[in-house]
Parts: sequence; structure tokens; C-alpha cells
Amino acid sequence: MIEDEALWTSLPVPALLLDANDVILQSNPAAESFLNLSAKTLVGEVVWEKVLIDAPLEIPFERAREQRTSLFINDVDVGSGMRAPLHCNIQFAPLTGQNGVTIMMISPQQIVSRLNQNAMSGKAARSAIGMAEMLAHEIKNPLAGITGAAQLLSMGLEPQDQELTDLIVAESRRIVKLLEQVEQFGNLRPALRKSINIHDTLDRARQSASVGFGAHMMFLTDYDPSLPRALADADQLQQVFQNLIKNAAEAGGPGGTIRLRTFYDASLRVMQADGTQARLPLQIEVIDDGPGLPPDIAADVFEPFVSGRENGTGLGLALVSKLMHDGGGWITVDSGPGRTVFRLSLPLADSNDDGEN
Repeated sequence: MIEDEALWTSLPVPALLLDANDVILQSNPAAESFLNLSAKTLVGEVVWEKVLIDAPLEIPFERAREQRTSLFINDVDVGSGMRAPLHCNIQFAPLTGQNGVTIMMISPQQIVSRLNQNAMSGKAARSAIGMAEMLAHEIKNPLAGITGAAQLLSMGLEPQDQELTDLIVAESRRIVKLLEQVEQFGNLRPALRKSINIHDTLDRARQSASVGFGAHMMFLTDYDPSLPRALADADQLQQVFQNLIKNAAEAGGPGGTIRLRTFYDASLRVMQADGTQARLPLQIEVIDDGPGLPPDIAADVFEPFVSGRENGTGLGLALVSKLMHDGGGWITVDSGPGRTVFRLSLPLADSNDDGEN
């Protein structure tokens, strides 16, 4: 059994203690909340009867227990008879000093999993983001306390006993990063639109990516040198470019190509909230040769919490869409195996405004 009750109850991830016969000896509050089952219901029961996992784990788990080694299982659905499954990672680890006793830790990959995006209107999505912003602010403070407490506890432990505290710190920091992304939606200042040179802004994003997260990719540029100046917020537009280039770099493998293209298309018009039409003739495309978006999410990729990547938060493209919409622009995507194109459409600047860029 876990002797440090404070440490056990403070674990931010669901955890169960199992005996040599797969019977649950102990559950922490996070596990009870995640499974929607009380400790009284869980303790004394075979784990496979209470924790429903969409994978045959009994044999590999038994082998790992016999060899006294840890077992990591990624990307499986975990639930119980009292709650719907969530996509999770699972870790089994032998408990030091207690023969045959194993700790099982469950890490949900996303705060919101498998939302029915087709049922969410834009208004509902914005409401969900607003609630998430409020929760993010409230959750970050206790997380900081948990992280600090875990670091203090680890100072008095033997190296072989620090696995739990290291896990607390790592998982808490991962959650904080996710919460900070959520908070971006509420912290965005209004767009300060003025006349800018699109190519200057695009090149700054390209140069930054080429020596950082996009260093493994080859960049090609196909710019229209006669393109007029755009009416946009240069800082927010650069953030959009960086997010899209980062997305393309993560989709492509070493030696992959990212093509940046600009051109003029006078035919594009979009309907504004007041019922009038806006001309968006300036086009920027970010094109990669990766595998493409999964077909089941392609139509909803700009909605919050929709992601095609393992451990993705689904917030990067949602933020891009928000920045473009708030700045008077438009974004679309066309994706298939070997070619994904994100197209940005922007309005013209006033011909009398030469801008500063």
C-alpha cells in the first residue's frame, strides 16, 4: 500500500494500486472521478472488470509483472460502466519494496475528447472556449502548488522512489501548457489593421521556422511580386503564418517540402455579419507534401479540440481561424494524401495608405 497518503491523494492523474491477482487495493481521488466510481466500489474488485480498456492488456501486463518491468500502453480508449471512454495512455509500474504490487496510472490525452463537432454550432464552440478559459485560469494555481509540493517531496526520496513525483511534475507541466493555449483565446487584443507588405511578414515567419521547428524541411517560395499591400495586423498575421508553417513541418518528414505561394484573385468575396460582401483578393497558400488530414476531421479542423495528431490539443488551427476572422480575413483548407493547402484570403489596403512595412 502507498504509505504517504498526502502524496497519493495529490496525484493529478488517475491511479490504482493492484495486487498480484489484478485486484484493486487502493484508488486515488483522480481515479474515482475519472471512472465515476467510488473507492468502495473499486477496492477488492478485479481491475479488468471495473476499468474497461479497448485493448488486450492482460497477457503483456502479466509478463511485465513477472519481469518486474514497467509497461506503457498508448492510444487506447479507457472508460467504465459508469462513463464513456476517453483516449488515454496507460502506465503500469512495479511498486518498490512490495512484491507483486503494481501501480496503474491513466493519462487522458485531451481535456475534451471525441466531441461531436458537427453538432456544435459556432456559438456553442465559442461558449465552450469561454468556459475553458475560465477553467484554465482557475486550474493553473492549484497545479502550481501540486508541482511545487511534488518537487519538495522528491528531495527526501531515494532515487528509485522518485518515479511518482517525477510523473506528477511532468504531467502537471503538460497540463499547464495546454491551459496556456486555451487562455490565448481570451487574451487576444483587437486586431490593429494597417497597410502591410505580405511578403515581408511571410518571410519573417519562414526564416524563423527554417532555423527552428522547420529545419528538417525544404522551403520553396512562389511569390507574386506585383501583389498590392494588404490591410491586416502584421503581428497577428505572422502568428498565423508561424502556426500554419509549424503544422506543415509537423506533418512532413525529413526532406519534405513546404511551399509558400502568393497570388491575386479578384473573384473572392465573403458575406460579412452586416449582410454586405467583402472583397478578399490577396491569397497566401501554405502547402505541404505530408500525408494529409484524416478524412473524418477534415471538415471540422478549425473547430476547437479537433486534432489529427497524437497528443494534439486541437487549438492551434482554431486560434488561426479566430485570428483570421477577427482580422477581416478568411481561411480554407484542401487536403489529400501528399498535398495539403491552407489558403488565407485578405483584403486590400487603402491605396492612399503606404503603411510602415
